[in-house]
Order: sequence, then C-alpha cells, then structure tokens
Amino acid sequence: MSGVREHGRTEVGRRRRAAGRHTMAAPASAVVVAGAATGVMTAEDGERTTARPGPTASPVLEALPAVPTPSESAPASAPPSAPASASPRPARTGPASGAPAPSAKPARRAGGITALHRHPQSQVLDWVAAHRSDPRRPLIESRIASQPAAVWFPAYNPGAVTGQVRGVTAAAAAAGRTPVLVPYAIPDRDCGGASGGGAPGLDAYDAWMEDFAAGLGSGPVIVILEPDAIALSDCLPAGQRADRFASLARAGRTLHAADPRARVYFDGGHSGWHSAARQAAALREAGAATSGDGIFTNVSNFHSTADETAYARRVLAALDGPPGLGAVIDTSRNGNGAPKAGEWCDPDGRALGRTPTTDTGAAGIDAYLWVKLPGESDGCKGSAGSFTPGYAYELATG
Repeated sequence: MSGVREHGRTEVGRRRRAAGRHTMAAPASAVVVAGAATGVMTAEDGERTTARPGPTASPVLEALPAVPTPSESAPASAPPSAPASASPRPARTGPASGAPAPSAKPARRAGGITALHRHPQSQVLDWVAAHRSDPRRPLIESRIASQPAAVWFPAYNPGAVTGQVRGVTAAAAAAGRTPVLVPYAIPDRDCGGASGGGAPGLDAYDAWMEDFAAGLGSGPVIVILEPDAIALSDCLPAGQRADRFASLARAGRTLHAADPRARVYFDGGHSGWHSAARQAAALREAGAATSGDGIFTNVSNFHSTADETAYARRVLAALDGPPGLGAVIDTSRNGNGAPKAGEWCDPDGRALGRTPTTDTGAAGIDAYLWVKLPGESDGCKGSAGSFTPGYAYELATG
C-alpha cells in the first residue's frame, strides 16, 4: 500500500538550515532536507521510502564489493496481512481555528507505552530478503533490520490514510506493542524545498488529520507530529505561521480525542538549530504544552544523545507546560555525534546510535527512537530516500 513510509526524507531542507547556522542542522523530514530528516521522500509520487504498510517494489541496488561476514542473525519476519480499508471520516474534534488556551495545566495523559513495534515492511527488510548471500547481510539484518523504526505517512491521501494507519496500529496492538507514526502532510512542507508537498491547505490538512486519527485504534501509539513544521516555519509570513501553529494544535487535540492513549510529540528541532528559549516560544504558540505530550528532537540528524538530552530539557523547562511533558530523541545515526559544520549528506564517520527503547533511564526523556531509518540515503551515497547497503554497513560498523 502506498502512502506510508518508515522514513527516508532527503535532507535538502536540513542542509539549508545548516548553511544559515554555524553548526550542522539537518531537517527533520528526509525529503525535507530542511530540518530533520534525510533522504526520505522520493519514492512514489514524492512519498517517503521507509516503512510502508503495503508491499512495493524493492529498489534496484548495484553490486558492491564483498565485506567480511559477521555471525548469522535471525531471518527477517514474514510479511504482514493486508491492511484494513479506510473508514468514513469522523466529525471534527477541534475548533475551526485558533490554538487552545486552557488556563489550567492538566497532568500529562498516561500512555501505557509498551515495547516498540517493528513494522514488517521496509526497504531494509526488502533488501535483506533479496540478498541472503551478501556478506554484509547478517550485520545489517541484526543491527538495523531487526530494530523497530517509525512509519511515515507523507502522502496527502484523504480517506485512504485511515486504512493505512489502521494496518500498522492493528498489527502492533495484536503483538502487544507500540507503533511510532509520523504524519507528514502539512501544507508548504519543507518551505517548498526538496521535500515539498503536503495538503493543499490547512482546512484540507485538518480533514486529513481526522482521517489519520480514525485509524489509531485504542492502543498506545507514539505520534511524531510533522517534523520541521515548527522549527522550519520562519519561511512563512507571520499570519500563515500562526495559522499553521493553530492547525498543529488542532491536530494534537484530534489525535488525543481519537485515541486517549496516544502520545503526541511536537517538533523541537535539535541542539544545533534554534536556542531553547526560541524553540519553546514557537512550541507554545503551536499548542505543544496544551495539545501535546512533549517534544521530539534530532529527527534525521546526528547530534549526540547527551547534547539532545540537555537541549530537550532546556526546551521543556522554557515551555513551562503541565507536569510530565517529556521528549523523544531520534538516535538512529548519532552514535558518533554530529559531523563538521556543513556536512549533512550521508557524512562519513557516522554510526548507529542507541537502539530504540522507552526505557531510557534519563529523566524527562520518554524514548530513544529511530525516526530516520539508518541506511536510507540523504542523496549522496545513494539516491535520496533509497536504502543503500554500503551506507548501512558503514553505520553498523561505525
């Protein structure tokens, strides 16, 4: 089924931001080079090429030199059953406009988060299944393919997205696990850059978000709400920026109304981008303190977990939200920290970061996640968004 991807945005936007700052700042969306992701969305009709709810053709990969074979690992999992069909859109759950402004600070919702879900369809699993004799396969399979990663939904596809989301959440619920979902269809996405696209307008986006929420079910789920939508919003005129922030606040309310166990995280950028105070002010305008459960940082970027933890805590303190707001950090490629300033496209010397878990042992940090799937190229070591085994092997051995 097209329209869902685990995560492979090109980081064009990200590079753009890095150029305006002294340290590297990749965008959050892979296709959205501007903020946090890299090599994400250039597969089908501009959709991301990571995890997907339905089967699609695997990318054609060139043969690469042999590499010593590590020990064997467990085989890839079997393909999932067909996703459920879309259902009618529910009635709107939030007001037509304006960010919420409740006076009280309610305690954060209990999410009951369980072990994270690994979606059984992704580019890396396709590659593993098709290259059983490749000497790199055991290590890539054991260190990358076996890990849970986020599933991206970058296509503006009213109606269809409900069934796509349900296909992921139902499978996760049956396994007693928590999926990580990334809705990525905000209008003017990536400021019209390499990862541009999204819904044709905010009214259309609000309706699409209702369709998205209708597929959540009633189990625990983590939602990474629109990478780069806040940190990379300076390109918008003040009025349009305010309208976007109001729509993001509505999205948070819509998601919680559909599934009270959902945890919704808003765009916190990363430690090499805006100051904590500036990012917190934008998050407050977007309703993160009243419509969300916290923030996400470092999507598709490389900043160290220590730097991101300190930064996230500063942002949360400045946000001054209700007790219990937390942060999730994308650790997929940050094992060696950030490269030199300006190096954002599949930089050498990077490594896998901490494996995905909700047991971080760090106060205020709810989870380490792989929002960007390691091995999906930013566009330099492979075509943007494609799984590139040589790059994946470098990360796994870094």
